[in-house]
Amino acid sequence: MSIEIYHNPRCSKSRETLALLESNGISPTVIEYLKTPLDEETLSALLTKLGFSSAHQLVRSKETLYKELGLSKETDEAQLRKAMLENPKLIERPIVVNDNKAAIGRPPESVLEIL
Repeated sequence: MSIEIYHNPRCSKSRETLALLESNGISPTVIEYLKTPLDEETLSALLTKLGFSSAHQLVRSKETLYKELGLSKETDEAQLRKAMLENPKLIERPIVVNDNKAAIGRPPESVLEIL
């Protein structure tokens, strides 16, 4: 089993999700996506694995930067994806990936269903 976690060590939910995985005997590949931003292909793959039809489902709309950039529910998909790729802080976290499945660790226990 090859597990990845898109992780932000400054986020409590991300730290809790990583600890949960480790307490279940899983040593995931940790991807600090703020240091190593996603590319379009990876973002698209994550959306598919999460079962999301739109990037709007993965954006942190309550993030101050979201409002500062003038983003909204009406922002078109291409513009929103571009903003997320240029500003990875806008991407919901943590994301745990297990092969062709993914889950957001909010709450952390929600990732257990894909293991």
